[in-house]
Amino acid sequence: MTALATIAALVAAAIHTYIFVLESVTFESAGRRVFGVRDDAEARIVRRWAFNQGWYNLFLAVGAAVGALVLAFGDGHVGAALVLFACGSMAGAASVLAATDRALLRPAAIQGGPSAVAVVAAAITLI
Repeated sequence: MTALATIAALVAAAIHTYIFVLESVTFESAGRRVFGVRDDAEARIVRRWAFNQGWYNLFLAVGAAVGALVLAFGDGHVGAALVLFACGSMAGAASVLAATDRALLRPAAIQGGPSAVAVVAAAITLI
Protein backbone atom coordinates (compact mmCIF):
# COMPACT_ATOMS: atom_id res chain seq x y z
CA MET A 1 0.00 0.00 0.00
CA THR A 2 2.94 2.34 0.58
CA ALA A 3 3.89 2.17 -3.09
CA LEU A 4 0.31 2.82 -4.21
CA ALA A 5 -0.06 5.77 -1.83
CA THR A 6 3.26 7.19 -3.00
CA ILE A 7 2.47 6.87 -6.70
CA ALA A 8 -1.10 8.19 -6.35
CA ALA A 9 0.08 11.16 -4.26
CA LEU A 10 2.77 11.99 -6.83
CA VAL A 11 0.21 11.79 -9.65
CA ALA A 12 -2.12 14.07 -7.66
CA ALA A 13 0.78 16.46 -7.08
CA ALA A 14 1.58 16.53 -10.80
CA ILE A 15 -2.05 17.23 -11.70
CA HIS A 16 -2.27 20.07 -9.18
CA THR A 17 1.03 21.52 -10.37
CA TYR A 18 -0.39 21.54 -13.91
CA ILE A 19 -3.54 23.27 -12.60
CA PHE A 20 -1.28 25.85 -10.92
CA VAL A 21 0.38 26.54 -14.25
CA LEU A 22 -3.00 26.95 -15.96
CA GLU A 23 -4.39 29.25 -13.27
CA SER A 24 -1.35 31.31 -12.33
CA VAL A 25 1.14 31.20 -15.20
CA THR A 26 -0.74 30.71 -18.49
CA PHE A 27 -4.19 31.93 -17.52
CA GLU A 28 -4.33 34.55 -20.28
CA SER A 29 -3.89 31.87 -22.94
CA ALA A 30 -4.21 28.13 -22.25
CA GLY A 31 -5.72 28.45 -18.78
CA ARG A 32 -8.44 30.73 -19.98
CA ARG A 33 -9.51 28.24 -22.64
CA VAL A 34 -9.39 25.25 -20.28
CA PHE A 35 -11.59 27.00 -17.71
CA GLY A 36 -14.06 28.29 -20.29
CA VAL A 37 -13.43 32.01 -19.82
CA ARG A 38 -15.09 33.45 -22.89
CA ASP A 39 -13.92 37.02 -23.29
CA ASP A 40 -11.45 39.64 -22.08
CA ALA A 41 -13.94 41.27 -19.71
CA GLU A 42 -14.66 37.98 -17.98
CA ALA A 43 -10.93 37.19 -17.86
CA ARG A 44 -10.21 40.49 -16.08
CA ILE A 45 -12.86 39.69 -13.49
CA VAL A 46 -11.61 36.19 -12.62
CA ARG A 47 -7.86 36.68 -13.23
CA ARG A 48 -7.02 37.50 -9.59
CA TRP A 49 -9.17 34.64 -8.31
CA ALA A 50 -7.53 32.19 -10.69
CA PHE A 51 -4.03 33.41 -9.78
CA ASN A 52 -4.71 32.95 -6.06
CA GLN A 53 -6.42 29.59 -6.56
CA GLY A 54 -3.44 28.39 -8.56
CA TRP A 55 -1.15 28.98 -5.62
CA TYR A 56 -3.46 26.99 -3.36
CA ASN A 57 -3.13 24.12 -5.82
CA LEU A 58 0.66 24.43 -5.89
CA PHE A 59 0.91 24.40 -2.08
CA LEU A 60 -1.24 21.25 -1.93
CA ALA A 61 0.91 19.68 -4.66
CA VAL A 62 4.08 20.38 -2.67
CA GLY A 63 2.49 18.86 0.44
CA ALA A 64 1.44 15.75 -1.46
CA ALA A 65 4.84 15.33 -3.11
CA VAL A 66 6.78 15.83 0.12
CA GLY A 67 4.40 13.47 1.90
CA ALA A 68 4.83 10.85 -0.79
CA LEU A 69 8.61 11.05 -0.62
CA VAL A 70 8.68 10.95 3.18
CA LEU A 71 6.23 8.03 3.12
CA ALA A 72 8.43 6.11 0.69
CA PHE A 73 11.87 6.97 2.05
CA GLY A 74 11.47 8.33 5.56
CA ASP A 75 9.10 8.16 8.48
CA GLY A 76 5.99 6.35 7.27
CA HIS A 77 3.72 7.98 9.84
CA VAL A 78 4.86 11.51 8.99
CA GLY A 79 4.61 10.81 5.26
CA ALA A 80 1.15 9.30 5.64
CA ALA A 81 0.00 12.30 7.68
CA LEU A 82 1.18 14.71 4.98
CA VAL A 83 -0.42 12.63 2.22
CA LEU A 84 -3.66 12.38 4.19
CA PHE A 85 -3.80 16.14 4.72
CA ALA A 86 -2.76 17.31 1.24
CA CYS A 87 -4.55 14.65 -0.77
CA GLY A 88 -7.56 14.74 1.56
CA SER A 89 -7.84 18.47 0.85
CA MET A 90 -7.60 17.78 -2.88
CA ALA A 91 -10.27 15.07 -2.70
CA GLY A 92 -12.50 17.33 -0.61
CA ALA A 93 -12.17 20.15 -3.14
CA ALA A 94 -12.97 17.72 -5.95
CA SER A 95 -16.11 16.67 -4.09
CA VAL A 96 -17.19 20.29 -3.79
CA LEU A 97 -16.52 20.79 -7.50
CA ALA A 98 -18.62 17.74 -8.38
CA ALA A 99 -21.45 18.84 -6.10
CA THR A 100 -21.43 22.35 -7.58
CA ASP A 101 -22.28 21.38 -11.14
CA ARG A 102 -22.79 17.98 -12.78
CA ALA A 103 -21.02 19.32 -15.87
CA LEU A 104 -17.85 19.43 -13.74
CA LEU A 105 -17.82 15.72 -12.90
CA ARG A 106 -14.98 14.95 -15.31
CA PRO A 107 -12.64 17.67 -13.98
CA ALA A 108 -13.59 16.66 -10.43
CA ALA A 109 -12.69 13.04 -11.18
CA ILE A 110 -9.37 14.08 -12.72
CA GLN A 111 -8.38 16.20 -9.73
CA GLY A 112 -9.95 13.97 -7.09
CA GLY A 113 -9.39 10.43 -8.31
CA PRO A 114 -5.67 10.04 -7.66
CA SER A 115 -5.88 12.02 -4.44
CA ALA A 116 -8.70 9.82 -3.13
CA VAL A 117 -6.68 6.69 -3.97
CA ALA A 118 -3.70 8.20 -2.13
CA VAL A 119 -5.86 8.92 0.93
CA VAL A 120 -7.22 5.38 1.13
CA ALA A 121 -3.82 3.76 0.52
CA ALA A 122 -2.05 6.05 3.02
CA ALA A 123 -4.70 5.33 5.64
CA ILE A 124 -4.23 1.59 5.13
CA THR A 125 -0.47 1.96 5.66
CA LEU A 126 -1.24 3.22 9.16
CA ILE A 127 -3.18 0.11 10.16
